[in-house]
Amino acid sequence: MKKALVIGINNYPSSPLAGCINDASAFASILEKNGDGSPNFATRLETDVPTKSELKALIVELFFGNSDIALLYFSGHGHLNEIGGYVVTPDYKRYDEGVAMDEILTLANKSKAKDKIIILDCCHSGAFGSPTIAGGTTAQIIEGMVVLTASRDSETALEVNGHGLFTNLLLDALQGGAADLRGHITPGGVYAYIDQALGPWDQRPIFKTNVSRFTSLRTVTPPV
Repeated sequence: MKKALVIGINNYPSSPLAGCINDASAFASILEKNGDGSPNFATRLETDVPTKSELKALIVELFFGNSDIALLYFSGHGHLNEIGGYVVTPDYKRYDEGVAMDEILTLANKSKAKDKIIILDCCHSGAFGSPTIAGGTTAQIIEGMVVLTASRDSETALEVNGHGLFTNLLLDALQGGAADLRGHITPGGVYAYIDQALGPWDQRPIFKTNVSRFTSLRTVTPPV
């Protein structure tokens, strides 16, 4: 079984976003089926999750059990302070901005799912996977985990015309832009596609992995 939790948050009280729900909806839709229409991920789409506790409960549920793949996608605000990185929820407060990236890392590392995939389209998302307790300089991810983020820990994630620049490229990759000769789209292929497509933009995607093989995110008709 492959399951995905897809989160998009626009409704932040003092700093609303425009494209996160659209991006999350589009990602969930394309992930649900392969290119030939066959079922792919069992996808749960949640938008404008209002509180940190509700978001944390959803993430705990995602990583519970022994599924083949557990995938988390988040589009919204990200924050980095002296304590670490956060995926931000609308009830944010100073030094309690949302769900800590270190907490998500712990849940994913402890999960019995065979493969864990984390995709974050938010500012400072490159901090994920490098916990502050280790100085934030070394990735600490167990075997079977892949992390793909929109930007380095020091960078913002751009929105262009009401959509996340990173997710626009992610969707292009999943629609076939990153397919290999057999039509499989792997996390490594997606990263390579996005990295090359961004070109000279200041925002740079980050890829962290500890796998002995790449799992397929989606299959499409082979390009040749």
